[in-house]
Amino acid sequence: MDSNNRQFNLSRRNSLKFVAGAIGTGILAARAGAELAAPEAVIAENPPNPDRALQLLIKGNERFVENKRKYPNQDWRRITEVAPSQAPFAAILGCADSRVPAEIVFDRGFGDIFVCRVAGNVATPEEIGSLEFGTLVLGAKVILVLGHERCGAVKAAITGGELPGQIGSLTEAIKPAVESSKNQPGDKVENAVKANVRLQANRLKASPVINQLIEEGKLKIVGGYYDLDTGKVTIVPPLARL
Repeated sequence: MDSNNRQFNLSRRNSLKFVAGAIGTGILAARAGAELAAPEAVIAENPPNPDRALQLLIKGNERFVENKRKYPNQDWRRITEVAPSQAPFAAILGCADSRVPAEIVFDRGFGDIFVCRVAGNVATPEEIGSLEFGTLVLGAKVILVLGHERCGAVKAAITGGELPGQIGSLTEAIKPAVESSKNQPGDKVENAVKANVRLQANRLKASPVINQLIEEGKLKIVGGYYDLDTGKVTIVPPLARL
């Protein structure tokens, strides 16, 4: 083979190596870009017991308060993963207040939390039925009844008076908590909010479906208080019957 042919073959071989390398680099770059655009989903744990489920909520809120959120299960991969079915590890009965979005407050994503929201976080028959479904059928292992600082519904129940439309049905459901807490020292709204959390938790416990799950050790009901100023959720003890 003469020198011209030899040089041609070497050049051709080097060109092929360059093209192959460029293609490989492009594939790796595209893959890396895709992972950055849609990070791998952090699949919600399937906790073996209610205590572990509660811990997941508490840890998520700690991340939220410390501005160290991981944004788990919030990408398109998770959306397609839970589209056929759901198995939330926790359920929340929370207030409809726009400042207390559960998935953000607890740093969770799609399919993690079964959320029922109503002004004053009251346990209406519809809310109780929903939470029976979320626990018995879907398998949530903890129900968090979540009240919050400066709750408007609780304030209205304290103030009293006639209210338009169906708003009065909410305050009527809260009034027993207001009555039970009126002689406590400290902030009367905060005291009433926490008493209302206990009241609604006990109404949930009165459900035969929910009570049976508690008796079997498959479910726990816990009360929480959300601080609007800090974003922190604290547990409301004890959940005594009012």
